[in-house]
Amino acid sequence: MSDPHSSLQQSKKAPLPRPPWIRVNVPKDGSLQKVGELMSRGGLHTVCQEAHCPNIYECWQMGTATFLILGEVCTRKCGFCAVSKGLPSPVDPDEPAQLAEAAARLDLKHVVITSVDRDDLPDGGARQFALALEELRKLSPKTTTEVLVPDFRPDPQGALEIVLAADPTIFSHNVETVRRLYPAARPGSNYDHSVSLLRDAADRIGGDRIKSSLILGLGEKEHEIRETILDLYEAGVRRLNLGQYLAPSNRHIPVKYYWTPDQFKELGQFARESGFIRVESAPLVRSSYHASV
Repeated sequence: MSDPHSSLQQSKKAPLPRPPWIRVNVPKDGSLQKVGELMSRGGLHTVCQEAHCPNIYECWQMGTATFLILGEVCTRKCGFCAVSKGLPSPVDPDEPAQLAEAAARLDLKHVVITSVDRDDLPDGGARQFALALEELRKLSPKTTTEVLVPDFRPDPQGALEIVLAADPTIFSHNVETVRRLYPAARPGSNYDHSVSLLRDAADRIGGDRIKSSLILGLGEKEHEIRETILDLYEAGVRRLNLGQYLAPSNRHIPVKYYWTPDQFKELGQFARESGFIRVESAPLVRSSYHASV
């Protein structure tokens, strides 16, 4: 398997052309419009929309949606992310109930709850995650849940306690990239801190309920991906998603390399052989792809 270039610096060269396997099928059944209109009426945001997810159509058709809580403005400036950066709005106390009401109206089978980084909040937003889970359980008790959380600085242990006490079906935190690329790709974050958060969660509720994801194409090498997969397994993570990075705009980190479907297949097989119980590995896979349990 060939390795991509390692530099994350912005290039003056023309962007790499997208290969033929990067294609998205758009449904014609009106499902996208239905969900989008309901989100707009409720003042809600989905990471499906905010992050320009290529699987938005497929997931919404399957009864899965990923809600973005705590506003749409992030306190970090990750170079690969499409979410806006800046000063966030105050926490909306009505948001958990509105999220649960939308999920119930849509009869969603699986709900993923994620958020921007909220370094301005003492608990990193943990209480809002817990409240959303509690409201969901009241209005849609059969719906399975996943929380895709930030790293909860400066009090990860306290925040973790709050979220896990609300009993999500799946606990997820994305490492996103390999250790070497963290300073450039995820300024303000720390690789070891993220792995430690996952380890602590696995110790509390068991690794079968712990998940993480990587986006490839930022300049990582194959051996670094494999090392990261093993780091996650050693930390107790047992669910893993691998997908191709697609630059949201020319202001974001450019794609350094398009990993092929066969390369994703090989990496997915490596993860399964390493002991992961569920692996999604393909170019258009994202952290919430086929998220339902």
